[in-house]
Amino acid sequence: MEQVLATVRALPGALVLAPREGDDVPEQAWGDAFFYYAPDGQVPQHVQPYATIVTKDYPGDTASALSTPGRWRVNVHVGRTTFRELTGEEPRSLALPRDHTAADLVLPHPVYGEIGWVCVVNPAARTSDTVSRLLREAHEAARHRAERRQAGSR
Repeated sequence: MEQVLATVRALPGALVLAPREGDDVPEQAWGDAFFYYAPDGQVPQHVQPYATIVTKDYPGDTASALSTPGRWRVNVHVGRTTFRELTGEEPRSLALPRDHTAADLVLPHPVYGEIGWVCVVNPAARTSDTVSRLLREAHEAARHRAERRQAGSR
């Protein structure tokens, strides 16, 4: 997990929100991480993170069995084209059954796959380079979206 965090923290304008016990966020988010493009260091308003790390099951998102000790999952919004390249499927037409407990394998996100998110449980040798590339690309896409929003508000 530290490698993923270091990759994102090294990106220009990256903000890693990593809530802990005592922070003013719901307890469910403690121990997880949320990645934003935010060169001013402030969480952008009305913007979802471009990637996350989750360390536990969430209500409605238990397919990866993250309640098992030592398991965590990186989730990245990759968009339709990259999603197709990685999975061989269209995000909105997912049909193949998947074992979302499988580790070190790029899969459609069990909840948000239909909107272009992929995930990897415990990235390791097979997927670490791919995850790093996807995080860099997602960060760059978030930067472009932020610049378009800023240009439109002038």
